[in-house]
Amino acid sequence: MGTVEAVSRSAEYTFTKPNRDGIRLVAGLGVDGDVHAGELVKHRSRVRRDPTQPNLRQVHLMHAELHDELNALGFAVAAGQLGENITTRGVDLLGLPAGTRLLLGASAVVEVTGLRNPCPQIEAFQEGLLKEVVGRDEEGNVVRRAGIMSVVLVGGEVRPGDAIGVELPATPHRPLQPV
Repeated sequence: MGTVEAVSRSAEYTFTKPNRDGIRLVAGLGVDGDVHAGELVKHRSRVRRDPTQPNLRQVHLMHAELHDELNALGFAVAAGQLGENITTRGVDLLGLPAGTRLLLGASAVVEVTGLRNPCPQIEAFQEGLLKEVVGRDEEGNVVRRAGIMSVVLVGGEVRPGDAIGVELPATPHRPLQPV
């Protein structure tokens, strides 16, 4: 089990999202009051390609351990600054298979849909940051480390300090891919 370190939302298209005392997840939509909430895709680049796509990116989760690592390298990164809605600690988000359910707080449940594909806005936020959150492994495969995306199955309130439970899907597990 892990914990929620911070929750963030923004009603406008901003790269960073202000931290809040709590957020409300709404089943099938995402974070109440967040610009990316909705049944259909809300990310501007994806809307331009096909506005009828389902929104597989309703809630963005990022592990606080990444912030720790980036700060140790000399960057200044805090919860919400990379656009995440929920900052976690103690859960290997990037190691989860697609379809994992995360139990957040007393009642909320999200299902992991895939990896966040880091965009150039990360580089604009702090020079050199993009290469720290996306790189290549020894075989030359792209490795994305900027968090995961999910959809809301069961709504509820989520606050800093809330517990995070993990329910893995049935095997065989599917590795996360960018969504």
